Amino acid sequence: MLLEVWIALLGTAVLISLSPGAGAATAMSAGLTYGIRGASWTTLGLMAGYGIQIIVVSIGLGSLIATSPELFQVIKWVGVGYLLWLGIQFWRQRHNADIESHVSAPGPTRFWQATLINITNPKGLVFLVALIPQFIDPELPQQPQLLLISATLLIIDLSVMTGYSGLAATLRHRFADPAAMQVQQRVAGTALIAAALVLSVATL
Repeated sequence: MLLEVWIALLGTAVLISLSPGAGAATAMSAGLTYGIRGASWTTLGLMAGYGIQIIVVSIGLGSLIATSPELFQVIKWVGVGYLLWLGIQFWRQRHNADIESHVSAPGPTRFWQATLINITNPKGLVFLVALIPQFIDPELPQQPQLLLISATLLIIDLSVMTGYSGLAATLRHRFADPAAMQVQQRVAGTALIAAALVLSVATL
């Protein structure tokens, strides 16, 4: 891959990761709820989901989703339902003990939740289907190019999601007492519900 092509890819990857969406909302909610270290489980889960999407596109299944409105709708509504469910769970934490129990949820649970959030975002798959071929030189071996593109997208997204969760984590000290902690939970829940509503209007 030519250097100028990779620089264009790098700029595109930054813009993709910075754009608001389910991933950004999840990263900020995790930072606000668990702090920067605790949010690392969520960030890694988002990367796992994104990586799976990239693999799916690389082996050609993404094209099937992009051309099948029915399959797109099924995946979309699974994602919408899951985000809504998570957001409602945050809102239902009414007592301090409930909130502390939620905050102390095992790291692997947060990892798989975040993985599922990114996997069930069909808009991301369709976007990758449109994006990745733009940076493939058909006259060169495809595998090394796909590896470079995948690594670039994942590293940039990891950096941006870590930044989002870190920014949110800086606000945690404002939510030390139980009443403020409940507000924190509802802010996080609202962000996830908003992400679900945005996903619900996604179209091919």
